[in-house]
Amino acid sequence: MRPPTRWLRRVLIDPAFVAGVVLAATTLPLVVVVAAFISRYVPGKWRVLRIVWYLFLYLAVNALAVVVMFGFWLASGLGWKLRTPYWQDAHYRLLRWMLRRLVASAKTTFKVSLIREGPSPRTMGAVRSRRALVLSRHAGPGDSILLMDGLANQFKRNPRIVLKEFLQWDPAIDVILNRLPSAFVPPTQRGEVLLRAISEMAATMDVDDAFVIFPEGGNYTRKRHLRSIEKLREMGRPDLAERAASLKNTLPPRSTGVKTALAAAPPDSDVFFVGHAGLETFESMGDIWRGMPMGTEVDVKIWHVPAEEIPPPEDQETWLFDVWAEIDAWITDRLERTAEPFDDPDEY
Repeated sequence: MRPPTRWLRRVLIDPAFVAGVVLAATTLPLVVVVAAFISRYVPGKWRVLRIVWYLFLYLAVNALAVVVMFGFWLASGLGWKLRTPYWQDAHYRLLRWMLRRLVASAKTTFKVSLIREGPSPRTMGAVRSRRALVLSRHAGPGDSILLMDGLANQFKRNPRIVLKEFLQWDPAIDVILNRLPSAFVPPTQRGEVLLRAISEMAATMDVDDAFVIFPEGGNYTRKRHLRSIEKLREMGRPDLAERAASLKNTLPPRSTGVKTALAAAPPDSDVFFVGHAGLETFESMGDIWRGMPMGTEVDVKIWHVPAEEIPPPEDQETWLFDVWAEIDAWITDRLERTAEPFDDPDEY
């Protein structure tokens, strides 16, 4: 379902969302008692109570952010100066705070730990006078938040991203990312509109920015994997279909968006590939409800490719598939070590 117009979201949905969270806060003690009672009869260590608590925290952080951004709008002259550097920086500081609170709470509430390999934050941080294109594996509903938090709070970069229009139903995401360099793309305009948004985001990067792209275009499922292989065959690319078939835990990367970003980005832009393993079994909200991760270790590896080592346009498709095969092999190795191979029988 497409979100309503921006004015309707600002005048009706956002105030109703904040009022709803305030109402939820007044009934939280009763909700906690009920959740704790139900948790006694559900497998896991107080799983229902943990989920209820984190959901409330997520809504509270979002509601507070919406109120703060309304204050920004008033103080900036009813939005007149929102695009100035001062107010852009204020919104980035707010985004960092939101991500920091949500990720820190998730780590504590669900006992999630992150193990990172690759370049240190100093390599990718603002101390380097290089722009950054971040090409990340996509799996599970939580990896986007973890990635954005890492970029903003550890690597000290200002993340920018192209998202699905549907995400504007979330009031905080809607307001803050519509005020920062990001783009929401309708599902019916994924062609030229998407490539134009990617080109603009890449071309306007500053040295403190990081433009995030998910080359797979969505979370991995076996059904999507098989469909992507068939689509490559229909496009007359049996060579890429064969390479896609060899991937075990990732979808084949879509090179058009990546090549568009590389062509538009300033010539000093480095590329950082991001792979992660540990969130594969949580593809949907139903998966989370049935088995919220407790004590999960999420392994993350970063591959750094300096601007000088990025191949020319005619070789970038092969290069992208080569790196993606390496990421897939790394993920497969991590999953085999932890005895958590991806299992998705319902997708057949």
